[in-house]
Amino acid sequence: MQTGENEQALRKILDMTRLMSLCILGIHFYYYGYEAFKKWDLVSSLTNNILSNIYHTGLFKTFSKSKLLALGLLLISLLGAKGRKNEKLNHKTALGFIFIGLFIYFASRFIFILNLEIDTKMLVYATLVCTGYLFILRGGTLLSRLIYRKLNSNDIFNKENETFPQEERLLENEYSVNLPAQYYLKNKLRKSWVNIINPFRGILVAGTPGSGKSYFVIRHIITQHIRKKFSMFIYDFKFDDLTLIAWNTWKKYKHLYAVEPKFYIINFDDLNRSHRCNPLDPKSMIDITDAAESARTILLGLNREWIKKQGDFFVESPINFLTAVIWYLRKCNDGEFCTLPHVIELMQTDYDSLFTLLRTEKEIEVLINPFVSAYLQDVMEQLEGQIASAKISMARLSSAQLYYVLSGNDFTLDINNPLEPKIVCMGNNPQKVQTYGAVLSLFVSRLIKQVNQKGKLKSSLIFDEFPTIYLNNMDSLIATARSNKVSTCLGIQDFSQLRKDYGREQADVILNITGNIISGQVTGDTAKQLSERFGKIMQDRESLSINSSDTSISRSKQLESAVPASKISTLSSGEFVGIVADDPNCRIELKALHCDIINDHHALKKEQDSYQDIAPVRKIDNSMIQRNYMQVKQDISELVNSEMERLLNDPALVHLVIKKQNS
Repeated sequence: MQTGENEQALRKILDMTRLMSLCILGIHFYYYGYEAFKKWDLVSSLTNNILSNIYHTGLFKTFSKSKLLALGLLLISLLGAKGRKNEKLNHKTALGFIFIGLFIYFASRFIFILNLEIDTKMLVYATLVCTGYLFILRGGTLLSRLIYRKLNSNDIFNKENETFPQEERLLENEYSVNLPAQYYLKNKLRKSWVNIINPFRGILVAGTPGSGKSYFVIRHIITQHIRKKFSMFIYDFKFDDLTLIAWNTWKKYKHLYAVEPKFYIINFDDLNRSHRCNPLDPKSMIDITDAAESARTILLGLNREWIKKQGDFFVESPINFLTAVIWYLRKCNDGEFCTLPHVIELMQTDYDSLFTLLRTEKEIEVLINPFVSAYLQDVMEQLEGQIASAKISMARLSSAQLYYVLSGNDFTLDINNPLEPKIVCMGNNPQKVQTYGAVLSLFVSRLIKQVNQKGKLKSSLIFDEFPTIYLNNMDSLIATARSNKVSTCLGIQDFSQLRKDYGREQADVILNITGNIISGQVTGDTAKQLSERFGKIMQDRESLSINSSDTSISRSKQLESAVPASKISTLSSGEFVGIVADDPNCRIELKALHCDIINDHHALKKEQDSYQDIAPVRKIDNSMIQRNYMQVKQDISELVNSEMERLLNDPALVHLVIKKQNS
């Protein structure tokens, strides 16, 4: 125990040892400088007798023996020395004193070879030896004041302490995505694998622009899933970045499929490289709920601020009105004109004709009665508030290019049909994202409805820059599509971006039910949420306490964040953190990851240089596009005229005709 009595006794022992060292050094001077002491009249019979007895011990057998003994006792006394600790001291100063002292201490014997008087020699010799002795004493004292255990000042960001073991096995199955990687563990670089063995539980790829989402992750999901015979849908925000990869990979591996899949592209900018598809295909519109879902998707896609106001009167009214128009065209002539361009044109007809036609369909009577009543009662301000917002929003889609793509029927959206598997790429344009995004949202909404069914092929849905389109009930797809073998990959830049476009509630649900998360550099609240999701690991902690007599070091282990938010905010391009999900057939103990995903840049560059351009679908000129545009308008005009004539000529239906005289 550290008691005062023990410390005092130790100090006395050290003082006694040092005194013995000085006594031996004094006897050394007396023996080898006897002639000088005799000249100074400092000898006597008593000292001579004592010296004679000491001589018989062998202490003076050699010149250096007594000096070495004195030095040894000095060093022993220094072992227990406890000086006041000083952080500014360093070992170089202490060792400098010691080496200089040792040199002077032992080199002083060469004084005796000088041609000097014996008393002068002895005086100079004793002075040098004492000087060397004092230098050694000073150096030893400084050493006792050094702090020998210093905290690791090289690892200022605690990088080594925040490393943890990661999965180093390659775990592959018929659905998995496997990315080679490397990570640090206790300052050693080790090889690892990012094993997304169950992509059906959802994949979320996050990261700010330039963090490497597409280059390091999404492109490999595309290539590996095509190689593993998935049917696929790709939302390519910056067309044709991902489409080109998918096109060339499909050409390379399409022979592996049991039924060779077809490749389709929807692109509103270059119609020569775009197929035509009707998202409101009457064959897929089974009941009025399909029309309602389509109406909600497209209007919320055109008016993002409505997403947070769902349930309000002036949001639900336009949705009900558009639902009625869509379902009327679905039922009229067995859906001959059930396309989005025809819906847009029908909405622009005069109220008399429009309401007359809509009243003929019993299934939508409950939807249009409020509008008809307001019109007949001349409550035009309320009516315009209900309908005009839908008409104005839909009018933004009145484009000859959009009409051309949306009014054709080159393919259907059942991409995982075992008899007709498909790989479908839909391109957006960042400069026209609001208009194109709404139409693509409708495409995707209808596609998901057909894909998420039992008995179909495994499929992969990939959304680059997911918040730029709106998909109602996207959380339900992730939650329920696992059993139908539908893999969903969402690429986002930041969680706040998803909350802004989808609303906080739906965005949080999407984030929380996604099983696989891979994130590059993100900041703020996103980094904090991810850090909490990755959990904590046991880390070493060390503290240093200095007082006048001692230095105490305390060590402990604490649970700290495996990947702090500050580290996620400073990730380099290609460096990712994340967590993967497993399944009952392949359990993964080490789910968290913090690694550099390895891309063979030379091989990828070579592969990219060998890519072939996407083949044109057909040769289109402006006259064909304009003819189609005018044909849609003519179809609606003829439909309205023929239906009005039919109603006027049928006594049983003439009461449905509305002829409101405007003042």
